[in-house]
Amino acid sequence: MFKFVLHDAIGYVRNNMREFSLNALRLLPQLPQLSPYDVNLALRENEFIYNFPLDGIIHSYETNQLGSNSPCEDSRTEASLLHRNGFICGIFDGHGGAACGQVVSKRLLRYISAGTLPRQVLREQLKQGCTSQSFLKCHNDNVDFVSEIRPIYENSFQQYIKRLSEEPQRDVASELQQAFVQLDEDLALEALATNDVRTMSVALSGAVACLVHLEGLQLHVASTGDCGAVLGVLDPQTNQWQPKKLNIEHNADNMQEVDRILGEHPREERETIIRNGRLLSQLAPLRAFGDYRYKWPVDTMQQKVVPMFGEHVMPPNYYTPPYLTARPDVQQHELGANDKFLVIASDGLWDFLSPSEVVSLVGEHLNSKKMLEPMRLPPGDIKLKEISEQLAERKAGLTRKPIDSNAATHLIRHALGATEYGIEHSKISYYLSLPQDVVRLYRDDITITVIYFNSEHIAKLNHENQTQTQPQPAA
Repeated sequence: MFKFVLHDAIGYVRNNMREFSLNALRLLPQLPQLSPYDVNLALRENEFIYNFPLDGIIHSYETNQLGSNSPCEDSRTEASLLHRNGFICGIFDGHGGAACGQVVSKRLLRYISAGTLPRQVLREQLKQGCTSQSFLKCHNDNVDFVSEIRPIYENSFQQYIKRLSEEPQRDVASELQQAFVQLDEDLALEALATNDVRTMSVALSGAVACLVHLEGLQLHVASTGDCGAVLGVLDPQTNQWQPKKLNIEHNADNMQEVDRILGEHPREERETIIRNGRLLSQLAPLRAFGDYRYKWPVDTMQQKVVPMFGEHVMPPNYYTPPYLTARPDVQQHELGANDKFLVIASDGLWDFLSPSEVVSLVGEHLNSKKMLEPMRLPPGDIKLKEISEQLAERKAGLTRKPIDSNAATHLIRHALGATEYGIEHSKISYYLSLPQDVVRLYRDDITITVIYFNSEHIAKLNHENQTQTQPQPAA
């Protein structure tokens, strides 16, 4: 019971984060003041940057992670799709432990990379003895599953793609939804079949997800829970940055989601299903992987789970499960030349910054980095005055040179240290120095991936598509 009360306290503090000032932080016992060098080391410890070839849709991506929980419950994965030109990445925010998020972050991309592959190619790969790693190339993943668990996961994957090969091809959104649901079902089947505390821990802990699938100009974002995705669009008329959200949050603030859940259960449960903004008064996200203590039948919980973990694992008012699903909402967007970047992040970032603030910060960071690139003169004749104006603009831009080359780090620094007067080093130092037993009250794990698009290549593809769709003149 104490765990659930603590979770409610944490939720209250985080939901009212902006009301906590730096002075409130300073009421804590004296903490060590970190030097700028130490702050930079902490903020940049988990940075990663990957650059793509110049002739692709994506120019590069930058990612970073700052933990609060120990171990960090956020996970992230990025990969290029094999057998076609495409990219897939995701951020996974775990709860009740890191196990579910860590497992889903590796397995979900494998399920989706196979599911979105043309069926004929998939059948050919099956004949060649493909494995779960035959369909994508990960860029920032150097850890594999332990040897005892790996065959279990591989067997589930092989069964999944065998069924896929016998089914007709679906649209990308449907394939994404199918992959989410199937992986979640596999987590449950594996836990019940093995009766192993490790697979059971994965099924009973949980994770929300925000996944990006990009192939050609078609961008799909599939999400469950409260991670977020926002597109940075540059308005060509005003030269101002505009945010475009590409997902919705599944929590008690989303009344459509609340109504969906209430409609799936008897009217007698309306007062107990959502209480204090939480599912069965315990769980904040209303869609998630794992969390099978909110999904399994009562008999399964009593026969399989309670003997292993105790009576406290049963939620209160547990009458007509399942109360939770891993089926994502999927939004589709066709990229245009004005779409410059996409930011996906766990809720630890959105507790501090709004989508508009995030897009503005990344846009300014992008403009500042361009000032550091070699100067390029336009083709043709150019006047000395025009060169002078360009040089003056670059000189002015150097005064705005970002502290961090990685945009994800830039966002974390602003999330922790922003004040009315700019970045305050002491504020970041306090956030980074908080003891482990209280830090979770002030900030969550923060994981961010910023994807930069190749505007010139996108414009070229848009032009080619328009040319192909224009009616041909009569002979």
